[in-house]
Amino acid sequence: MSENIPQWAKELSEEDWQFIKRLLLASGSLKDVANQYGISYPTVRIRLNRLIDKVRILDSHKAKTPFHQKVQTLAAEGKLDISIARILIKEFEKDKES
Repeated sequence: MSENIPQWAKELSEEDWQFIKRLLLASGSLKDVANQYGISYPTVRIRLNRLIDKVRILDSHKAKTPFHQKVQTLAAEGKLDISIARILIKEFEKDKES
């Protein structure tokens, strides 16, 4: 059965899966999820948007290398500033060319 799990799903963290589980059990109600976590609705919305971006990156075949995918994922999770991510990718590509 695990061979049927898409690669992007395997790349999600335990925290991501717990969030998805709570969202499903709350019938998709972000308000209910916010209450469960004891945080505001906008904070849950930001978390969901970041998770959506992460899934898009992981499911996309546009990433040139695992390094590109990792940097893009960190940026989507809010763990890496977008401008820093661009600099890292640019430097990586420059080093790769030389």
